Amino acid sequence: MKGYSSDKIRNIVLLGHGSTGKTTFLEAGLLNTKVISRLGKVESGNTVSDYEKMEIEKGYTINQTLVPVEYKGTKLNFIDTPGFFDFAGEARAALSTGATAIIMVDASSGIQVGTEKAWDLVKEYNSPTFFIINKIDKDNVELDEVISAIQDKFGSACVTLDDKDALDEAVAAADEELMEKFFEGEAFTDEEFAHGLATGIHNGDIMPIMTMSALTGEGVDEVLDSLCKYVPKPATVVTEAKDADGNDIEIACDPAGDLVIYIFKTLADPFLGKISYAKIVSGTLKSGTDVYNPRSEKSEKLGSVFFVRGKAQEMTDTVVAGDMVALGKLQNTKTGDTLCAKNKQVTVKPAAFPTPCYFVAVEAADKNEDEKMAQGLSRLMEEDPTFVLERNAETHQTLLGGQGDIQLGIIQAKLKDRYGVSVNVVPQKIAYRETIKGNSDVQGKHKKQSGGAGQYGDVHIRFSPSTEPGLEFSEELFGGSVPKNYVPAVEKGLLECMEKGPLAGCKVQNIKAVLYDGSYHEVDSNEVSFKIAASLAFKKGIVEARPCLLEPIMKLEITVPEAFVGAVMGDMPNRRGMVLGMDSSPRGTVLHAEAPQAELFDYAIALRSMTQARGSFTVEFARYAELPGNLADKVIAAYKKEQEEK
Repeated sequence: MKGYSSDKIRNIVLLGHGSTGKTTFLEAGLLNTKVISRLGKVESGNTVSDYEKMEIEKGYTINQTLVPVEYKGTKLNFIDTPGFFDFAGEARAALSTGATAIIMVDASSGIQVGTEKAWDLVKEYNSPTFFIINKIDKDNVELDEVISAIQDKFGSACVTLDDKDALDEAVAAADEELMEKFFEGEAFTDEEFAHGLATGIHNGDIMPIMTMSALTGEGVDEVLDSLCKYVPKPATVVTEAKDADGNDIEIACDPAGDLVIYIFKTLADPFLGKISYAKIVSGTLKSGTDVYNPRSEKSEKLGSVFFVRGKAQEMTDTVVAGDMVALGKLQNTKTGDTLCAKNKQVTVKPAAFPTPCYFVAVEAADKNEDEKMAQGLSRLMEEDPTFVLERNAETHQTLLGGQGDIQLGIIQAKLKDRYGVSVNVVPQKIAYRETIKGNSDVQGKHKKQSGGAGQYGDVHIRFSPSTEPGLEFSEELFGGSVPKNYVPAVEKGLLECMEKGPLAGCKVQNIKAVLYDGSYHEVDSNEVSFKIAASLAFKKGIVEARPCLLEPIMKLEITVPEAFVGAVMGDMPNRRGMVLGMDSSPRGTVLHAEAPQAELFDYAIALRSMTQARGSFTVEFARYAELPGNLADKVIAAYKKEQEEK
């Protein structure tokens, strides 16, 4: 691959439902330009784009892949993205480069869920958009119906390139002089038409619809021709960023400008090391240049610079603004970072990744590999920022969080394949709490005599419920029954007991404790004695004050199309939850609900099933509430059994 000037580069992201032919389209483009000698097939595992071992085994795209197609003197940088919804972060990262979007549609299936999700993304990123209807060679395809469906669903800006009347009107709207010429009935020159069409596409006023069959090759050249002509050039793309003072700025794509590099994808290869996909936002990159990362506050030296086409690499030493390359072994840089000159720091606006909504608890199959598991998962997080690794301090479980079971399954498979660590998914534990519903008045007395100095502490404490989240401690002592210097020891003893309640060993909360009486020994009393006395009082007092278990209640905001509202509302009571209200939004109805955390472990998968993958939700902790008695009995019984086994 040779280097291209900025005006000969086009950057394009392929989006759409799974199996619409995005990867096959790239094969067709490479076949037509004689890069490959025969058309690879996804199911055969021999395509240029889906080259990773896991993609070959699964038969679908998992990672975004950069595949340039050099067509008639123009370099089309295609970024192939997964169709599975679990990997939506890959599409977001690709669109954050400011590239034009192609939404691929299967001619026999028409508009699918993935089509709608792709549309939501391009509107969010304000990306120029093309629709390509693929697989027109299939039997019983009603092409006109598919085109009409796209226009009805996504608006009148969606036009075919042979619809002269609609195109002329749209082209005229792009320029005042062209509008005047249009109203006077004058025909546009080819140059005027091309300019107006490209401007309309760039502004989002025109979204061309094209048709082809990637499998047979029909229409592929016409599509590539149109992309060369009408995809906005890098020079027309302005990148949003912030300067060193945090002010909003815009960076023009200028090869002569200051060097600014945006990292939109990281690959964690266990053999080759870290590879970073980058877009040159401004300036001209040269191998060996020192650059600065404002996030990590560290400098990097650009070593290996290479063009990539799938897994194929070709070294280069110069890359101009607007192009995309891969950078080898950047030590302090990750996805979403900006590299620039230290004396002219800027930060490009990174991709907004979805928040994890599906969690599983995992543990290393070999207990001796816990650290190795954590290290491997941390490296995989560099490659996929949409999943998280958390350690729950209360349940002592390691949690993987992501967008769904497919994504987390792939992560576990990569962990085993690349780093040799097998993990087991185990039942997720709940961080229950314990509290009291009644009052108690108890004595805690510690007396120990074993020759020489003994131990003596005696306290009388009243326990009752509190609105304070932890321990509300006070003293009402009189007459020196307990010396003031021992009061802090009493409080410390109670606080230590709050870490482990008597019912199920859970943290205790909302407790009021009043120290009102006691006694001491002039020789044998000390701080340790009063700590022990307080702990004895705590254990007795909590049991006598009607203790109960609390469970975490989560707040949900669930966005669903109107057609699925009934199903989602009907499901919530089955999860011991309730819908508290609803609002409307551009994406559908937003349901506000609360439900226990224990009932939500599978909600991401269940909601996808209930809404044909059109629903989404966010979840956050709301409060603790009393766990119903029958469920509390099971938790307590399980805890006692666990203690007996120990």
